[in-house]
Amino acid sequence: MSVRTKTSYAFAALLGAAAFGLAPMSAMAAWEPTRPVELVVPAGTGGGADQMARVVQGIISKHNLMKQPMIVVNKSGGAGGEGFLDVKGSRNNPHKLIITLSNLFTTPLATGIPFSYKDLTPVTMMALDEFILWVNADKPYKTAKEYIDAIKAAPDGQFRMGGTGSKQEDQIITVALEKATGKKLTYIPYKGGGEVAVQLVGNHIDSSVNNPIEAVAQWRGGKLRPLCVFDSKQLAYNDKVAGDLAWSSIPTCKSQGLDVEYLMLRGFFMAPGATPDQVAYYVDLMKKVRATPEWAQLMKDGAFNQTALSGAEYLKWVDDAEKTHETLMKDAGFIAKK
Repeated sequence: MSVRTKTSYAFAALLGAAAFGLAPMSAMAAWEPTRPVELVVPAGTGGGADQMARVVQGIISKHNLMKQPMIVVNKSGGAGGEGFLDVKGSRNNPHKLIITLSNLFTTPLATGIPFSYKDLTPVTMMALDEFILWVNADKPYKTAKEYIDAIKAAPDGQFRMGGTGSKQEDQIITVALEKATGKKLTYIPYKGGGEVAVQLVGNHIDSSVNNPIEAVAQWRGGKLRPLCVFDSKQLAYNDKVAGDLAWSSIPTCKSQGLDVEYLMLRGFFMAPGATPDQVAYYVDLMKKVRATPEWAQLMKDGAFNQTALSGAEYLKWVDDAEKTHETLMKDAGFIAKK
């Protein structure tokens, strides 16, 4: 289940102008924003996408990486559809970006809204986000096997899984867990990963599959316990996070008898109609962001897979991921009826 641009007319015009001595190439300024840049988050506050967006905003401001300010705007309505449709409708506006998560694929498949990632302009993948099975630290379950055994021994629907949105990545993983255990869980949707973590701390749900960054504060505070990570290998971060435990201390779910894997995109897109030089500006900007110590700290705090792609490689990854999600959504019965 593991989830795995063109020659610019403007550039050609510049070459022609330079050849005829109209303006030396060095004198032609590259494109850059001329007004504040809006960064749309198609999810609620406190979740992984929101946290990453605000770290990027802070890095750009602190290190003066852009002359114009960046403004983060949450548009979570309709499982993020509000945000995607807003950016889709902003053709030829290079002052608007959107940070993506798996609802880039799941929301149009589940709701039938008139949107596809192909309606946007791909910029860059910043990282891939992990998913972890979490329980309240006061519960007796020390391993994923113990928790799964308890689910198997209980009536269908007794155990409550909290997640971000309906028919989104958290519920896809929940359905995969149901298939692996042969038991039904009661899935309870919330607006964002931050709210999910709070609900789990308050024992209003029995478990979650939050991203590391969404629950690290509660783990560090002794409120939550990670049972396993939905990846093919253990996390690569060895610094202690909670007591003597590091991210690398968390076993894979597969090693616990749960053959379920899932990674999520954290990347950027622009509105349709963006020119190659506008895309190149933001690709370069995000390279500078990734080179800062603050970004390195975010990667460590959130135990991210640090894969970064742009151009044709990024587009291929996104295209493959859409196909994978379509298969997953069909298997879960989440595709909107036409």
